Amino acid sequence: MRLLTAPGAAPSTARRSATLVWGVALAAYVAAVFHRSSLGVTGVDAGHRFGVNASALATFSVAQLAVYAVMQVPVGVLLDRFGSRRLLLAGGVLMVAGQLCFALATDVPLAIGGRVLVGLGDAMTFISVLRIVALWFPGRRYPMMTQLTGTLGQLGAILGAVPLVALLHRAGWTPAFLTVAAVGATVLLMVVAVVRDTPGAAAPAGPPPALADVRRELAAAWAQPGTRLGLWTHFVTQFSGSVFALLWGYPFLVQGQGLSPTAAASLLTLLTTTMLVTGPVVAHFCARHPFHRSVLVFATTGATAAVWAVVLAWPGRAPGWLLVTLVLVLAVNGPASLIGFDYARTANPVHRIGSATGVVNVGGFVASIMLVLAIGVVLDLATPAGRSAPDLTAFRWAFAVQYVLWALGAVQVLRYRNAARRDAAARATVAATRP
Repeated sequence: MRLLTAPGAAPSTARRSATLVWGVALAAYVAAVFHRSSLGVTGVDAGHRFGVNASALATFSVAQLAVYAVMQVPVGVLLDRFGSRRLLLAGGVLMVAGQLCFALATDVPLAIGGRVLVGLGDAMTFISVLRIVALWFPGRRYPMMTQLTGTLGQLGAILGAVPLVALLHRAGWTPAFLTVAAVGATVLLMVVAVVRDTPGAAAPAGPPPALADVRRELAAAWAQPGTRLGLWTHFVTQFSGSVFALLWGYPFLVQGQGLSPTAAASLLTLLTTTMLVTGPVVAHFCARHPFHRSVLVFATTGATAAVWAVVLAWPGRAPGWLLVTLVLVLAVNGPASLIGFDYARTANPVHRIGSATGVVNVGGFVASIMLVLAIGVVLDLATPAGRSAPDLTAFRWAFAVQYVLWALGAVQVLRYRNAARRDAAARATVAATRP
């Protein structure tokens, strides 16, 4: 794809404009990750504020994740219809509204409503930024810009760790989340001022696709073994690191392992910063060894399961070096889950990439929802009567639920990897026999 520029624009000016537009759109994604992860380090405080047990607290994250997962395909259709700028603005408004609700809420229904709004706005952000990358940069730069977008966006999780914990404990619940909403509103104003859908004149909105066409494209994407391989790859690699960062990691470290809130938040920050380093490494491996991507998927899953086994079996609280090792391994989960999108890209024609990507993206979030709920239920069941917080034994039983999901995901990845290879071999045979 060539760089689209206004008539007569100098190449250097066009590059600066593209970088500026992408930079502000990236800031919107950083803000979305900030909003998304803001519950992860405040879960203990949220339980006290709303007077809920672990199962009820899990519904906060489940509501947010469920909306995000359900909206993936509809948002793709809306993006083609209305463009990135409108969806970034709509998503930003929804997330700010959600954080305002969360800041002022004193009861569970309003708090859950706030997380639903955050999930809805978050669902509109990442793919909107990717569309800007596709329209503002030449095709040869698209892979690198996409990797930079996904990697740098995780800076939002760093902002949502130590700084937010410090603000929460210094200023209190409502001022902390009002500040979070104010940050989102500031970024929203930047999007209004800078972001445009295309370098030239505004792109006309396309006609709304017929429902039959949407269904046909989704069915065609699902029929590809590579799409289902991508879905199960995303499923098996994402949930452990995601659930640890979004909700249960902080309570596990503070209530189960006895760390201070600052130390626990620092470990979550380490998780995010390590993702910034491992993301490009995983992308480089996939580019150099496309036929061995599943090796990295199984290696990541196996390493994560093995380190968790050591942590859960350790007599008493785990030493600091072991918790750091756990966090470093979990940091690979996010980049490894992106291999699922690479499978979808190579298995589908260009016009069907959006539908296939939406299908794949559901996998990891469905697994995360299942694990968030399961951990909450097991914590309640395993917490001794009369205790106000789960102990280490309860956390051990709760996190052991992960092994059921790893077993299911690994079997399905192996199954569809073989199916995808058979499909590729059949296509190659047909192509070779054509005159």
